[in-house]
Amino acid sequence: PCLAAKLSVVSQTPSSPATQRVPRSAIVLAALAAAAIPGLDVVATRHPRGFDDEVEFTGLLDATGASWLVRAPRSASAGAALEAESALLHVLASVIDREGLPFDVMRPAGFADLPEGGRAVVSRELAGAPLDVFSLTGGPGLAASLGGSLAALHEVDATLAEDVGLPVYDAGECRTRLQAEVDQMAQTSRVPLDLLKRWERALEDVRCWRFRPTFVHGDLQAERVLVEGTAVVAFTGFTASYVGDPAVDLAWLLASAPEDAVESILEAYAYGRVEGGSGLLVERAQLLSEVALGRWLMHGLRHNDPVVTAEAEEMLADLAAAVVDAPEIIES
Repeated sequence: PCLAAKLSVVSQTPSSPATQRVPRSAIVLAALAAAAIPGLDVVATRHPRGFDDEVEFTGLLDATGASWLVRAPRSASAGAALEAESALLHVLASVIDREGLPFDVMRPAGFADLPEGGRAVVSRELAGAPLDVFSLTGGPGLAASLGGSLAALHEVDATLAEDVGLPVYDAGECRTRLQAEVDQMAQTSRVPLDLLKRWERALEDVRCWRFRPTFVHGDLQAERVLVEGTAVVAFTGFTASYVGDPAVDLAWLLASAPEDAVESILEAYAYGRVEGGSGLLVERAQLLSEVALGRWLMHGLRHNDPVVTAEAEEMLADLAAAVVDAPEIIES
């Protein structure tokens, strides 16, 4: 696959594996949903159904034909993340309804206590299908809707996020945290030196690190953007949200979307932001999209996974070759 496609799948370091426990059956999850919402008459389980390192989930159909989603944490840390996300989603839903934002979010409707601790959360299933980022095209359609929706997300009052206890990082702290990550990558001696120098030059350019922190999703991927036709209808997966650099939510698009679509996304995004998306936002997003490969490497090393480590080293070598004659991330 092309380098852009490779970059798109590693925009965030995956979560550490949860304790290996046999996942609950769909029937057990359905029973939890019925306990969470008195009167909910579940008649069938349905897609989506599965589990990952942190959460197990299944779709449900009730007697009225409405669709639901029940999620249960697989670890204490995942349980805490779901609780924090639920508090955030309650606030976001209020903002969406009050201000008429152009997207929706999951709306927790009930909770069920789990025997091992923590709670399962039940929500009405959202409309839409996951975004196919590689099929995006330029112009006023889906790409523009995506840019406008991201702008609206970043215009959410950051103090609302702070009120529910999300982490808050100013511009200097965002830079310091990223610098620490790059330093750790350098210590492995597995990242091409030219790449490290390229990233360091961007990190040292103070012009790049003058921006107003915003509310950010923090872990956007194509499957967390739901679309219908030419419009974004919802964002999902807010467990990694915080107040910080809005470039974080754009990096994966710069790495994976077709070039003409990126132009439309950024144009609509700038139009929807009070500050116009200024402050070398695109340059920071480019830096973050490249550093994502280093994060994939660190994930492989931390978990002693030779396959991931080798894959990351190959992608880093490809990136180093691709940018050898490219302009600096931040041009003079």
